[in-house]
Amino acid sequence: MSTRRSQIYDVKARPYWLLIAFAPCIPGFFGAVRTYLQQRFGEGPVDWGELTLGFANWAFVGALAPLVYFLANRFPIKRPRILRGLIAHFFGVITVCVAWCAFGILLGSILNSFPWEGKIVKTFMPWILIRMSYSLLLYLLTLCCVWAFLYYREARDRESQQARLAAQLAEARLSALRMQLNPHFLFNSLNAITVLVRDHQNEDASEMLGLLSDVLREVMQSKQHAETTLNDELSFIEKYVTIEQVRFSDRLQVRWSIEPTTRDVFVPEFVLQPLIENAIKHGIDHKTEGGVIEITASEFNGELILTVRDNGLAYRSSPEGLGLSNTRERLTTLYGDAGQLIVASANGGGAIASVRFPARRQTDKQDSHAYS
Repeated sequence: MSTRRSQIYDVKARPYWLLIAFAPCIPGFFGAVRTYLQQRFGEGPVDWGELTLGFANWAFVGALAPLVYFLANRFPIKRPRILRGLIAHFFGVITVCVAWCAFGILLGSILNSFPWEGKIVKTFMPWILIRMSYSLLLYLLTLCCVWAFLYYREARDRESQQARLAAQLAEARLSALRMQLNPHFLFNSLNAITVLVRDHQNEDASEMLGLLSDVLREVMQSKQHAETTLNDELSFIEKYVTIEQVRFSDRLQVRWSIEPTTRDVFVPEFVLQPLIENAIKHGIDHKTEGGVIEITASEFNGELILTVRDNGLAYRSSPEGLGLSNTRERLTTLYGDAGQLIVASANGGGAIASVRFPARRQTDKQDSHAYS
C-alpha cells in the first residue's frame, strides 16, 4: 500500500503543485493591473503599496498550495476515514485563513497600507471573519485542483501499468506458442527423413539432414521476436520448401508471386510454414502424381495478404491441426480482430489458405512508439 501511494503521490515525480501555486498569481496580476489603470488615469496618484499588497496577497495564497497539496495527499476523503479527512481539512481551512490574514496585516503594516488599530484582537478578528468565506472558497478550489491532478495521474499510471501487463502477457503467450510450434516442425521433418531412410533413399536423407540442420540453426539463433520482415520469412520458407521438395523428389512444384513492395512488411514469425505444411499434408501428399503449391504476397487497402494455394484435394472442414490453430491464435494475439486466417476450397480444385493483417513497416512501428 505504501509503495502504491508513493507512486501516485510522489510530489517530486511531476511538480503539479507548481501549476496550482502559480494559478492565484493570475487574478493577482490582473487585479494589480486594474488598480494601476484606475489610479493612473484617475485623479489620485498611483499607490504602489496598495498594488504590492493586492498582488502579494494572491501570491501568498499560491505559496500555501504545498500545504493543501500535502493535506490532499495525506487525508483523502474516502471511506472508511471520511470523518478524519473532514476534520483535517477543516483545520486546514482555519490554518490557511489565519496565515493569509497574518500575512496581509504584516505586509500592510510594513507598507503603511493597513489601518493598524493598536490592538491585535481588534485588528485581527475582523479580517479573519471577513476572509473566512474567501479562504474556504480558495481552499476548496485548490483542493479540487489537487485531487483532479492526482486522479488524472493515477488514471494514467494505471493505464500505463495495464498496457505493460498486456504487452508482457502477449509476449509470454507468443513465446509459448513458438515453443509449441518448433517441436511440431522438428517432429514432422524427422519423420520425413525416417521415411527416406526406410525407403533406402540415403542421398536424399543426407541432403535433407543438411537442410534441416541449416533451418534449425537459423531457428535457434533467432532473436525470438514476435514479428520479422516478410523478406526474412521468405528466406526461411525457401529452405523449408527445399526440404519438402527433397522428400517429394519431382512430385512437388512451388510457384512464387511476391510483390516487391511487400518484402519490408512485418509478419508474424513462421506464419507461412504451417500453411505450406497443411497444403502438403492434406492436399499434395495424397496425390501419387504430386502437385503444385502457389505462394503469393500482396498488399491491399493497408493490409498484407499472404496466400498458400494447392491443387490437391479439396478442403474439408475438420478440426484444425496444431499448425493452423497456432497461427490463428498468434494472429489474434498480435492484431486482434484485424488478423484473420481463412481456409477454404479453391476454385478448380485444391485448397487455399489466406492470412491478412495490417501492413506495418519499420517507420510505422517507430511512429506508433513515438505517440504511445
